[in-house]
Amino acid sequence: MFKGAIVAIVTPFKKGKVDEEALRELIEFQITNGTDGIVPCGTTGESPVLSHKEHDRVIEITVDAVKKRVPVIAGTGSNSTDEAIRLTKHAYEVGADGALMVCPYYNRPTQEGLYQHYKLIADKVPIPIIVYNIPGRTGVNMTPETLARLAKIKNIVGVKEAAGSLQQMADIIRICGPDFSVLSGDDFFTFPLLCLGGHGIISVVSNVAPADMAALIDSFNAGNIKNARKLHYQLTPLVSSLFIETNPVPVKAALAMMGKIQYEMRMPLCKLSDVNYEKLKKAMQDYGLIK
Repeated sequence: MFKGAIVAIVTPFKKGKVDEEALRELIEFQITNGTDGIVPCGTTGESPVLSHKEHDRVIEITVDAVKKRVPVIAGTGSNSTDEAIRLTKHAYEVGADGALMVCPYYNRPTQEGLYQHYKLIADKVPIPIIVYNIPGRTGVNMTPETLARLAKIKNIVGVKEAAGSLQQMADIIRICGPDFSVLSGDDFFTFPLLCLGGHGIISVVSNVAPADMAALIDSFNAGNIKNARKLHYQLTPLVSSLFIETNPVPVKAALAMMGKIQYEMRMPLCKLSDVNYEKLKKAMQDYGLIK
């Protein structure tokens, strides 16, 4: 089962190209600070603007850099089932431990269409699959009932749930059973989801504060609810600042402030407004991440 504090890692760019050296350094920073898994090529990794060659390469670099110290869960979703199969096969062949697959976006398939999409990919590629439900980006919400159907397929092992509903999270946990990994797709919901019986987070804030997110989950699992709650409230202002504009723009700005990457993203994303940049800078200073 995938669990704990898993980072949705950014894809660093330098002069328009993937910055392989910076990516490897980010991975070491994550592992050193207790992160439980790495997700390359997710939303935070700007997967929609990576070429297939770049997408494959980022996964290869991540697998090589991690060296099995923590699981690598490669983002391989697409609104084309055939394309998702190709991406997932590549991740499996190069040694990824799992695949994170977003619900097909723009097409707006029915619940039956969603079920058949994931079922076919799971049949074609024997890699553990985490469904990524984020209706705010895809235009379609996977219901708990559809997830329960998918949970019966051996290699569909969990969900990154980002519909923004604690009720939906609770329903998934209730009907999918304890062996189905329910991970938050929103940093703010990490602590509430753990209280409901969830298993962790695929996190944006872990890019800049990995030790604290890992400590929150470790504290909760050790029964130290008071410390987990303290860390939840400690992280909340930082989490809010990292979503002041569209993810991953703020977190890339934050990592650049920390000197870890270049402040680059690909269009149609663009840099923060001056006002929001200063707000983010203050939040980073208040948290002690920069001077």
